[in-house]
Amino acid sequence: MIYTVTFNPAIDYVVRMGSELLPGMTNRTDSEECYFGGKGINVSSVLKNLGHESCALGFVAGFTGDAIVRSVEEKGIKADFIKLPEGMSRINVKIKGTKETEINSQGPSIPPQSLEKLYNKIKELSDGDILILAGSIPSSLPDNVYENIMSLVDDKGVEVVVDATKDLLIKALKHKPFLIKPNIDELGEIFGEAPKNDEEIEKRAKELKDMGARNVLVSMGGDGALLVTEKGDTLKRTCPEGTVKNSVGAGDSMVAGFIAGFLNDGYFEEALKMGIAAGSATAFSDDLASRDMIEKVYGEL
Repeated sequence: MIYTVTFNPAIDYVVRMGSELLPGMTNRTDSEECYFGGKGINVSSVLKNLGHESCALGFVAGFTGDAIVRSVEEKGIKADFIKLPEGMSRINVKIKGTKETEINSQGPSIPPQSLEKLYNKIKELSDGDILILAGSIPSSLPDNVYENIMSLVDDKGVEVVVDATKDLLIKALKHKPFLIKPNIDELGEIFGEAPKNDEEIEKRAKELKDMGARNVLVSMGGDGALLVTEKGDTLKRTCPEGTVKNSVGAGDSMVAGFIAGFLNDGYFEEALKMGIAAGSATAFSDDLASRDMIEKVYGEL
């Protein structure tokens, strides 16, 4: 079974305006939409679209948390979230006018006893399971929480995927994750300077591999992705042409596509191709990519 963990899921409330946002005045929208997610939930959603079952873990709180769980279950994804005793899950407001403005909430505090409940669920994973840890963590959690989780499955044959930034990612490397997925900006945060070309990207990816990651997938936006495999091979693919409508969830879709491709075929070439197809398909869609859209983009690669 594939398990995803979303520490701080959210409802994204997207409002569209035909004009500029005017502070201090009444603004009226042209349309509104709600999207329920968070990085791990996004991965589960795209995996579902590609025919792979997963179980979504994490924390929810209040009536917004209930809505998030209901949305996940309505997609046919198994939800096993921990309900927090206080607070409410986040609502992030995305205002899309002549300029884009975002107001992102902090989310509820996660007490130690709730974190322990998650640890107990992680302990139940076994050989052959895949665990995907994605995104940032709330300030109420210890900054070594990814390390703690990975230490629970170190000797269980569980393949761990980590999609996180800087310190969260670096601290996880000693546990030898199956896959990490930094982007170019995140490489810059880690090494102090963003790589300027493919050669520098490959160099940094190999350094992360030397630090413990078994496979390093670097997302490069419109330029595709570069993969350094556990065998030491370097693979690169570019994206097909298309109109970018949405950047939210594209990286999560790439992770889902990579895992789906690898499970389908067992080859890194196929995993990379499916990862780019899924990531690009979401970028070309208003929401997370459907299977039809992913297959269409896949056929263009």
